[in-house]
Amino acid sequence: MTRDSLLAELADAVRATARSHPVRVAIDGVGASGKTVLADELADCLSGLGRSVIRASIDGFHRPRHRRYERGSTSPEGYLDDSFDYDAVRSCLLVPLGPGGSRRYRTAVFDFRAESPVDSPERIADPNAVLLFDGVFILREELREFWDFSIFVDAGFDVTLARALERDLSLFGSERAVRERYEGRYIPGERLYLERCRPRERADAVVRNDEPANPALEWRCTSQGEQ
Repeated sequence: MTRDSLLAELADAVRATARSHPVRVAIDGVGASGKTVLADELADCLSGLGRSVIRASIDGFHRPRHRRYERGSTSPEGYLDDSFDYDAVRSCLLVPLGPGGSRRYRTAVFDFRAESPVDSPERIADPNAVLLFDGVFILREELREFWDFSIFVDAGFDVTLARALERDLSLFGSERAVRERYEGRYIPGERLYLERCRPRERADAVVRNDEPANPALEWRCTSQGEQ
């Protein structure tokens, strides 16, 4: 499958997801699987087809550092369960954009790099808009019922670690620090997530993304009913 054909097929599936409110799309996957890139590409594709697109990420909903690292900076369980403010994801985005919602939304509440709250402006969504929301752990129980369509971007941990060693070098300062963080906290926490929440089985579509230029697309199930 070519990248263009992948995007066209996913865009068609999103457009076919009819709702009386903005369509809320989850783009899940482990770190460095390619979910943010896919979300940005799909946004361009849908925008080119005349659809209003809202882009947001779980990265805008981190908890403060002292909450994220309550169990220690190397805890896989802490990464899985303490990193993000799911109440804020629901209240700022998923509920307002859902059935009976106000369509008044915010796309971020906290900047984890600056370690400070974000005063992002409140916007009003077009009723026919599509929310493309990417991030780790977003097909977990706290959020699962709110998605109208979901994609899991799948890549092997050997592939994602190699990508992270390039992508996150400036963030962590050295290759050794990147490797320690991923092998000690991120990858074990993501393994827990895969075992506990089974996102591959719950997603509407799975994108095999070890080779982004030659992806594969698998359809898992029909999209959920309106929530």
